[in-house]
Parts: sequence; structure tokens; C-alpha cells
Amino acid sequence: MIKVALLGIAAVFLALPFRSSKPEFGTGISLAACVLILLLGVNKLENIVAGIGKIQSYLAFSESYIQLLLKIVGITYVAELASELCRDAGYGTVANQVEMTGKLTILTMSMPVLLTLLETIHEFLA
Repeated sequence: MIKVALLGIAAVFLALPFRSSKPEFGTGISLAACVLILLLGVNKLENIVAGIGKIQSYLAFSESYIQLLLKIVGITYVAELASELCRDAGYGTVANQVEMTGKLTILTMSMPVLLTLLETIHEFLA
């Protein structure tokens, strides 16, 4: 985490001088730092997937739920990264649209799970 924090701080200090004169260079530096930080974070993904696999071995539920959960987490990170980059570039409206579309995508993907849960509750109550 210290590497990620130092990389982020270094990117901010590198981008600051370009803020007033050449904002596109600052945005480029920010984007490059985001990609590098993302690559550092992807290494942790293997541990998370292994942990989720272990949890799945203890619980009896479909592997498709785990895949759906991982997709939802991925969508969340991509939407957050894209919206923050848009916001940093000064396009707040575009950032808001990216966030809203990410939320709608997650809602759409999770709808089958919600319906299954509601059907299960209905069966218990009937």
C-alpha cells in the first residue's frame, strides 16, 4: 500500500505544475498513475479469488453467484476510475453519467439474484 500511496502522491506533484498551463499533461500523468496503481492492485486479485473459492467450498451455492460478484466488483472499480478521471479533467457531467450507468449496470446484473432471493422467501412463507 505504501507503493501505491507514494505513486499517487508523486503523480499529483508531477501533475501540479501543469495544472494552469497545460492541463492535458496533468490529465495524462494522472491517467498513467491510475493505470500503474491498477496494475499493482490486480496482483491482489489472485488472493481475493482464492479466498472466495475457499468460502464457496464451505457454502453450498452456485459458482455463477461468485462470477457475478466478481463482475460487479469489476464494474464498480471501472466506473469509479473512469468517473474520477472525467471529474479530474473538468467534465463533472460526464463523470456523473458514467457513475449512473455503472450503478444501472450493477442493478441489471444483480436482478436475477434478487428475484431468486425473493422467490426463496416466498416459498418459505407459503
